[in-house]
Amino acid sequence: MGTPCHYALFDLQPSFRLDLDKLATRYRELAREVHPDRFADASEREQRVALEKSAALNDAYQTLRSAPRRARYLLAISGHEVPQEVTVHDPDFLLQQMQWREELEELQDEADLDGVGVFKKRLKAAQDTLNEDFAGCWDAPGERDKAERLMRRMQFLDKLAQEVRQLEERLDD
Repeated sequence: MGTPCHYALFDLQPSFRLDLDKLATRYRELAREVHPDRFADASEREQRVALEKSAALNDAYQTLRSAPRRARYLLAISGHEVPQEVTVHDPDFLLQQMQWREELEELQDEADLDGVGVFKKRLKAAQDTLNEDFAGCWDAPGERDKAERLMRRMQFLDKLAQEVRQLEERLDD
């Protein structure tokens, strides 16, 4: 038996644009239904099935709630499987990455918490723009190569956002 489509688990149609609040609500409903603790007195097989369903549900939820992971998943289920590690051949974006990294290093060296906050807002705006650009590409089937490039950018910005949060926590201590 194959793994059900992440969207099908939540009774959703595959789409990049999702109402994340509704997704979270549906996740909580489903999680209560399949939580392994509900099957503590069940047979070993039923416990194993509940554990598998719970794990699949958690994986689906984590994938769909993350824009870069959702984008990668959509590309994969549409037959456009994207390798995890690929060299990016996008000179403009590579230059932008270097500039962001240098700026973040300067903020770290200067222990500039306010500057990190400003950087974080700019990064969020860039992420929002990429998300909208990807959504537009996703809605245009002839744009899958562009969608893949945008997804890679989304992944980079997501990783950078994690680094910014970590820096913010270190500077806030």
